[in-house]
Amino acid sequence: MKQGTPLLASALLAAMTAPVMAATDLTVYTAFEPEQLTELKIAFERQHPDIQIKWVRDSTGVVTARLLAEKAQPKADVVWGLAATSLMQLDQQQMLAGYAPKGLDKLDSRFRDPKAEPHWIGLDAFFSAICFNKVEAEKQGIPAPTSWSDLTKPIYKGKVIMPNPSSSGTGFLSVAGWLQSMGEQQGWQFMTGLHQNIDRYTHSGSAPCKLAASGETVVGISFDFPATSLKGKGAPIDVIFPSEGSGWDMEAAAILKGTPKLAAAKQLLDFAATEQANSLYNKSFAVVAIPQIAKARDGYPADIKGQMIENDFAWAARERNQILSQWTASFDGKSEAKQ
Repeated sequence: MKQGTPLLASALLAAMTAPVMAATDLTVYTAFEPEQLTELKIAFERQHPDIQIKWVRDSTGVVTARLLAEKAQPKADVVWGLAATSLMQLDQQQMLAGYAPKGLDKLDSRFRDPKAEPHWIGLDAFFSAICFNKVEAEKQGIPAPTSWSDLTKPIYKGKVIMPNPSSSGTGFLSVAGWLQSMGEQQGWQFMTGLHQNIDRYTHSGSAPCKLAASGETVVGISFDFPATSLKGKGAPIDVIFPSEGSGWDMEAAAILKGTPKLAAAKQLLDFAATEQANSLYNKSFAVVAIPQIAKARDGYPADIKGQMIENDFAWAARERNQILSQWTASFDGKSEAKQ
């Protein structure tokens, strides 16, 4: 018995320590709003306690540029919450792994890569909106715009802030939306007129709305999530969806080709396509990938899908670099300094 005691002690020690295994750290690049990250992380890790999400978050343009710069030596395992047009650009560079997550058949056909083995899936849609500070506008005698074209009128000179499309996905979807809905020649003419009234371009898609909510500007061109969220919290803004319609994009998810943590990455993609995840997206966005999950949200038009322009994502991804080059050459002089 005495001779067996050390062996027994070793066995007990092994049994006690066996469950304490190191979790897999999954590096996830994202442009989700900061308010979304904690709830999404908790929901996933509750189902997969052996995997820990390590978020790397920035605006869409910054995340996209970082991924492209890291092409030769990727540092991300998964992208969860980045514009679909950005992921299409990465896919053109053969940076994404094909994977059909569980529940793929439940997704709206617009919310998935059309390949048999998709390289990305959509999560939710976000689209352009105007945040209009009605208190400041009344003080200054400025009327509420109802259309994009209204924003080129002299009365709005110096009263408009919008995101830089090179660094902000919101900025890019707005620009791409104008070029598609107005036609390229008229779209660039519109942006030239709008530029005359721009106070500055920010490097965050939500910043213009936050600045309108705080009274620093009268008009902030932003997107639906901060607009409806800030208004719901009591900010003195009206949320305006312009009569010409809104440019839009999808937040999407994909696995980076070559990740050494492929099994964990697939589990995250499986979760990203679930009804539970779609319900979490719906807390922030009115349109999600599984249509029957979406519940009506205050502050949106009754026909929300009618507000979304006909969008050619393949064109936007293909022309992205050319669009940004022309925009930068023409309008970047009013951009904020990058921190």
